[in-house]
Amino acid sequence: MAKKVKQIAIYGKGGIGKSTTTSNISAALSVAGYKVMQFGCDPKSDSTNTLRGGKYIPTVLDTLRDKNTVKASEVIYEGFNGIYCVEAGGPAPGVGCAGRGIITAVQLFKQQRVFEELDLDFVIYDVLGDVVCGGFAVPIREGIAEHVFTVSSADFMAIYAANNLFKGIQKYSNSGGALLGGVIANSINAPYAKEIIDDFVKQTNTQVIEYIPRSVTVTQSELQGKTTIEAAPDSQQAKVYKSLAQKIAEHTESKVPTPLDIADLRAWASRWGDYLLALETGEVRTEVSSNI
Repeated sequence: MAKKVKQIAIYGKGGIGKSTTTSNISAALSVAGYKVMQFGCDPKSDSTNTLRGGKYIPTVLDTLRDKNTVKASEVIYEGFNGIYCVEAGGPAPGVGCAGRGIITAVQLFKQQRVFEELDLDFVIYDVLGDVVCGGFAVPIREGIAEHVFTVSSADFMAIYAANNLFKGIQKYSNSGGALLGGVIANSINAPYAKEIIDDFVKQTNTQVIEYIPRSVTVTQSELQGKTTIEAAPDSQQAKVYKSLAQKIAEHTESKVPTPLDIADLRAWASRWGDYLLALETGEVRTEVSSNI
């Protein structure tokens, strides 16, 4: 009997470091001995480029536009340490649904039983998380991904996008949809940033999987077209990514989050805003009153 492939979806708003985080998770899992595929689901088609020396690959949709029939093997490219790289792609700018690439690519790979044929351990979907579109919900809605993680900083718009994702997970949870593994807290350097994220996951009945600091090592690595795992494998930042990858590899129990409605989210954010302003002006406060 074929082994069970563990399918993970990682969401996050544009610019939050989602693809950087995903690629380093893929690289770390690969270095640990797992067979990994990274499935880029952003129309920008830039999820896998740091796994391939900064090189972009033809997308599933681009390839389908050039020819009517496509074998999955034609759109799979090898990356760092043997990682299989795929980019779903999107429509021409200004035309069609941005999620169509995900739908088309997932259908193609299911029909051709690609995951089983490649004997994969992990398939990691890198999905744009701030667009309300049925295509982007496919990994959750159809239960393709077994566990969902979201990348978020302590910035309000990142938390807003994460809260919206929680709403989608909650909506599809009763019909076999994927459940939430937790939050990957990115760019966490200031103490208050950790406190904000910790409070948010408490309010929404979830958990932080890992805290990732902002680091120049990541910037240096990406300027070389590489992940931190490849470019600086002995760095402190690489150790954080390896820790995160191990936690995801060992993760077994996901659950339904409890998203905040918009009024409660705004009220929660306002209390934190008042608290940070008090810190800035030197007013002494011991904690944020965040009961909702």
